[in-house]
Amino acid sequence: MFLKLNHQKLEVYQSSRMFVLECYKLSKILPSEEKFGMISQIRRAALSVHLNIAEGASRKSEAERKRFYEVARGSVIEIDAALDIASSLQYLQDYKLDNLGEYMVRTFKILSGLIISKT
Repeated sequence: MFLKLNHQKLEVYQSSRMFVLECYKLSKILPSEEKFGMISQIRRAALSVHLNIAEGASRKSEAERKRFYEVARGSVIEIDAALDIASSLQYLQDYKLDNLGEYMVRTFKILSGLIISKT
C-alpha cells in the first residue's frame, strides 16, 4: 500500500488480490454459526494466498520463491475444498460464483506456471 514494489505489477499478485476480495465477499453470506469455522478458514487461506505471493516475489533465491508460491497454491486448493463443502451444505445457493471461480482458476494457473518454471 505504501511501498511501491515490483511484485504489485505482477499478474499473479493482481489476480490474487481480486481473489481475496471475492472470498471476503462470499464469506459475508455464509451462516453466522460458521464465523469461527468456515468463514475464518476461508478468509485466512485467501489472505495467505496473497501474502505468500507478495513475500515470495521479494525473495532472491528461486528455491525460496518457489516455496512461497507452493504455499500460496496450497491455500487456493484449501479454499476450493472449503467451497466444495459449503456447496454440499447448500450455503452457496444464492451466491453468484462466477467472479470467484474466475479469479481462483487464474491465480492457480499462474502460480502453477511460476512453480514449474522455477524447477
